[in-house]
Amino acid sequence: MQPYFFFSYARRDFEAEDAFVDQFFNDLRDELGRIEPAARAEELAYRDTEQLRVGDDWAEQLAKMLGRSRTMVALYSPAYFASLYCGKEWTAFRGRVRRHHEDTGELIPALIPVLWEPVVPGELAAEVTKIQWAQPDMGDAYARYGLRALLRTGPQSDAYRQVVKVVAERIRDAAARRLTELAEFDLGAVRGYFPGPQPVEPAPTPGMVRLFIAAGKASDAAADGGSSAGGWYGAKPWHWAPYHPPTQPSLAVRAQQVITAAGHTTTLEEVGTGLGEKLDQAREGNQVSVLLVDPWVAGADRYRPALREYDDQNHPVTGVMVPTGSGDPAVGPERDALWAGVRGVFRRNWLRRSDPEHLFRVKVNRETFDSDLTIMVTVAQNKLMDDNFDWGDDGDGAAFGFGNPDGSNGPPMPGLAIPAAPDRPDDAPPLRGDQDDDH
Repeated sequence: MQPYFFFSYARRDFEAEDAFVDQFFNDLRDELGRIEPAARAEELAYRDTEQLRVGDDWAEQLAKMLGRSRTMVALYSPAYFASLYCGKEWTAFRGRVRRHHEDTGELIPALIPVLWEPVVPGELAAEVTKIQWAQPDMGDAYARYGLRALLRTGPQSDAYRQVVKVVAERIRDAAARRLTELAEFDLGAVRGYFPGPQPVEPAPTPGMVRLFIAAGKASDAAADGGSSAGGWYGAKPWHWAPYHPPTQPSLAVRAQQVITAAGHTTTLEEVGTGLGEKLDQAREGNQVSVLLVDPWVAGADRYRPALREYDDQNHPVTGVMVPTGSGDPAVGPERDALWAGVRGVFRRNWLRRSDPEHLFRVKVNRETFDSDLTIMVTVAQNKLMDDNFDWGDDGDGAAFGFGNPDGSNGPPMPGLAIPAAPDRPDDAPPLRGDQDDDH
């Protein structure tokens, strides 16, 4: 089943005034059925209170329907933005929309906010404020007071019925464009954009992050006649600057700045022979690793064997970021060939690119690089903690929860004191570069 919309709302709003929430849900479903008569009644909407049955795994069922529903209607209110699971639902569906955009170039407005009660924009996550929740044909009263206030005046009022009509039409139009389904995932492991900072988000203590880079060089780009022109290169791989042509800092320096700003230390080296062994050694030394991979050279002879070896092995505390540069092709055969090469190297991990666990990210753009890297390092360190608390874990457990079953944090993790950094290339960038970042 692929419902036209998933109904996301705060339980507190439902419990406080369930008649109003029920009224809107039923009116919206009925209006959608009126303007989309070919749709079967059971496919119009998904709401947990109607579809969940005794014995169902509710988190698993919600995740399944978040991955299948064509759109999501989010009932915005102060209670909604204070709810942990509303945040997880919103973030998972928003990630699905973004991934479809990255994979196809098509942006479908499938996440449809409805202002239930007024909220303070300044208190919302920046990602939330990017999506408009009001438009002129929904009326000034709706934008100022929210839909619940209109519903209180009566379910037949013109102002209320107009909002229902507009939302139903937005569902119909977005649903017709068929958002890519999201593979099964653990909703409990999703790190939501709201409510505010979660107690598990910060790393418990500073740690070492080992950076490995696979990128082109200026001499290679010149030799192949410019086929690698999507990146901007220097004499060494760590001079690669896909987001800042032709100025610095390079991506390696930017990554180091992000990591050190989070309170960690970092080392840098080029991807090469023995990568898998180095990643295993890092894990044994209570260190996490991140691979920065240039998509233009991922399949080149210089890096393909090491990256394929990584892809064939299990490295649960290693993240991979494959940026898309400012000049990379957005459409056409060249774009398809570029990312087909990345898929060919990361045959197993490519399937994880939509995984909310956040340890394999492709087509990372300039605007999200810093936050994606910060989250990736935090997730990897949390998995490392799980690994140390339970040496029988194979590394595929949840990434976000740690501590003992009784809720205590357990003993401090051994080995997180900052170790001496391994040798770095003579001309590698400094750990704290003094170049200006124009981001």
